Amino acid sequence: MPRSVNSVSSKNRRKKILKQAKGYWGRRKNVFTVAKNAVEKALSYSYRDRKAKKRVFRSLWIQRINAGCRANGISYSKFINLINKSDIKLNRKTLADMAMNNPEEFNDLVKQINS
Repeated sequence: MPRSVNSVSSKNRRKKILKQAKGYWGRRKNVFTVAKNAVEKALSYSYRDRKAKKRVFRSLWIQRINAGCRANGISYSKFINLINKSDIKLNRKTLADMAMNNPEEFNDLVKQINS
């Protein structure tokens, strides 16, 4: 007796992969075996980069805070130490936003904790 093949499920599975590969270049978008590899790679990158994004943003915030601190004649590490000692509960994201968009308020904060 011949082996029965569920072509409906196979076609749907292939269609799902090719739909995920939409927008890729060359054979990656329309040849199933190539598209499958490309989609697997892309999914692994997306998982990895959801974690990496958090690290990248934290380093960006630190750079922005450091630039604001240097303009006021204090280093980043001393600033963070003084912030923690003075019991001001502002995270790096907020401090970076303040340093970029409200430099006068950031300068006042630096002067307040430095005195």
